[in-house]
Amino acid sequence: MQDLLTIIKERRSVRNFSDQPVSEAMLQTILTAVQWTPSWANTQCWEIVVVRDKAIREKLQAAVPAVNPAHKSILAAPVVLALCARRNDSGYYKGVVTTKFGDWFMFDLGLAAQSICLTAHSLGLGTVIVGLYAHDQVNAALNLPENVENVALMPLGYPTKIPSPPKRKGISEFLHNDGF
Repeated sequence: MQDLLTIIKERRSVRNFSDQPVSEAMLQTILTAVQWTPSWANTQCWEIVVVRDKAIREKLQAAVPAVNPAHKSILAAPVVLALCARRNDSGYYKGVVTTKFGDWFMFDLGLAAQSICLTAHSLGLGTVIVGLYAHDQVNAALNLPENVENVALMPLGYPTKIPSPPKRKGISEFLHNDGF
């Protein structure tokens, strides 16, 4: 297994996938990474829908605009993970929101997405986080309950093309010591 910093540096948004199936063991390893992801007050607000069925992936793809670079990935990847969250759970104590930013599910789902991406990469799989699509259409295709919101779609599979690394800011461009 690679060291964590190498995994972080080498992980890319993959949009080109082979049709090779993802094993159940690999999927369980990825879901175990989500299980152990930190969350607000350990609420673990995430709900993950694993979509392998082609007809459902076609419905998901129909919700993704053709101009989205990940449009074709929804059908090309053998698995699509729908990252969802229970609303009014994360960021709440005794039913009352306690953070300046309200419901904290986006933060928790970001952590879960990072766990998925890094674990998948460590297993030789590729992912891309898709956020530009008709969320209500995806919610309907997945038959989500009213209190669950779909946040992102994540095609998952074996990459056929790995993009070059994007330019990164130098640490000095974002670091502020003892204040801004």
